[in-house]
Amino acid sequence: MRLRDTIICSVSIVLAAVLFIAAGTHLDFINAERSRLKLTMERPRDIPPSIAFATVATGAFRGLVVDALWLRADKLKQEGQFFDAKQLAEWITILQPRFATVWDFQAWNMAYNISVTMPATDPQERWRWVKNGLELLRDKAIPLNPHSILLYQRLAFIFQNKIGGVTDDCHYYYKLQLALEMEPLLGPADNEYFKALAEAPSEWRRIAEDANTAGLIAALRAADKTFAAADADQFVGSYLSLRQVPKRFSPQSFKVINEYRGSKAIRNLDIFARAYQLRNVWKLEPETMEKLNQLYGPVDWDDPNRHLPLDWRHPDTHALYWAYKGLEIAGSSGYSASQAGTNRMINQSLQSLFRQGKIYLYLAALPPQEGQDANSQSAGQVQAVYLRPDLRMFKSYNASTMAIIEWYKTIEHMTSESMQIGHRNMLKNALLAFYQAGHRKQALEIYGMLKKLYPSSELFDSVDAYARYIFNEEILDLGLNDVREIIQMYLQEAYFYYSMRDDDQAAVYENLAKQAYDAYLQKYGIGGAIEKERLGLPEFSRLKYLALIDFVNDYQYPYTLKESLYSRIKIEKPELFDDLNKQRQQALKEMEKQPK
Repeated sequence: MRLRDTIICSVSIVLAAVLFIAAGTHLDFINAERSRLKLTMERPRDIPPSIAFATVATGAFRGLVVDALWLRADKLKQEGQFFDAKQLAEWITILQPRFATVWDFQAWNMAYNISVTMPATDPQERWRWVKNGLELLRDKAIPLNPHSILLYQRLAFIFQNKIGGVTDDCHYYYKLQLALEMEPLLGPADNEYFKALAEAPSEWRRIAEDANTAGLIAALRAADKTFAAADADQFVGSYLSLRQVPKRFSPQSFKVINEYRGSKAIRNLDIFARAYQLRNVWKLEPETMEKLNQLYGPVDWDDPNRHLPLDWRHPDTHALYWAYKGLEIAGSSGYSASQAGTNRMINQSLQSLFRQGKIYLYLAALPPQEGQDANSQSAGQVQAVYLRPDLRMFKSYNASTMAIIEWYKTIEHMTSESMQIGHRNMLKNALLAFYQAGHRKQALEIYGMLKKLYPSSELFDSVDAYARYIFNEEILDLGLNDVREIIQMYLQEAYFYYSMRDDDQAAVYENLAKQAYDAYLQKYGIGGAIEKERLGLPEFSRLKYLALIDFVNDYQYPYTLKESLYSRIKIEKPELFDDLNKQRQQALKEMEKQPK
């Protein structure tokens, strides 16, 4: 019996040795494949000695160390100790960089939890933490986990919800900063420009060795020490800064730009620098940007088959980009909650671009202070961003939503049904928006879609009757005070568009206000001035005056914008100016008659 056991043990030892040797011969191949597939991990650095020791000591049990850190980080988060939780999360990402959930946790913690611990009176500091969160996902997490759709979805969500939404007190500041950072990279922002960006070389070597641009680059290096020893990143950043604020650089640099102004060399370097910045700083591929412009861009009213570029200053455009990239790289043919959420992200981004996709940037120099030179560059600048509807986005929204609904019909019926409810409501809102804006053809097309896709008893025989029905349902069934507020809101919007020199949109909103006013008077049979006064609905001219007062007193509009509106009305619309002045005098007289 002992001899038998000895033989078995000996054979087992020999067999194990043979298997170890055989496995060892495959080690080089396995390591090479791990490197090719980017599954290798550098030795952890910048972690406390205790963590480093535990990592080395536990070896294959590193996962247990990570689990312990994860539980501790989650406990700290629940206790509101966000900075300590962030530190632990950073160690976890160092130990297990392919653990997508911890990247998601850390990005959310910075963008949502830590950011709001900063006072709303310090929006710059809040913005820094929001950017830290999105940059962590964009620059570190996704490159290490390119097939994790969760990370793309979270990055898109931060753009859409934190920056594009209204839940944060500083959301306007976030929108403004994003728009200002993207503005210098957009150029003329037409389709030809985006095509040029996509075709621009991606490597610095190619532009530096190009005969057309080599002379310009050499001249800039000789003109200013900033460019002299700069690498590709530094040179591009300084060049873009030079093109925006020449006074930051030596006069010789600006002289070089003047010498090359209008040349092929400076056009090529301009395009390359912007494309390089998009690729390397924003991690946006110009080729994909151009593709999204053609898929989802606003429709050209003059050619319904042509798409104009998306506005890449808008946070929802960035959300659209990252959701699309997530589906393109990490999507699957089957159903998953993350994939469904990412598809909804595309749908919601397009819907938001329809509702609030048109950006107005207001940049105006402040008047010089007493004793200050009027030409001084230190006078300061008023900066504000305003979002307004962009009806041109409807076709892109509708086509995308219909495709998503049809796809989910075959794999997940409940998701398809829930999306159809949202689509039907959006069609109703879009119909009224187009009808009130005077785009009757588009309103008729949407009305036809509603009758075909979502037939119901509320659909009348004509688009006019249905538009009136929606209008009555949404506005005229409200109380008198609510209707008055809506009328004045429409008039305030008209003043805003007029101040931004968008006269067509100003006329649309003034007409909406008048339609609501006349419809309400007709519905309740309100006749003479005495009856209107008794019910609290003044003459329409008085409401226009009151809306102007509301606009002037609205804190979100800079003083310079209000001053510009006043001057424009006085010079270009003297009749309106006289009428508003009469209403002002009448209001003052009425105030004098009131008992003191």
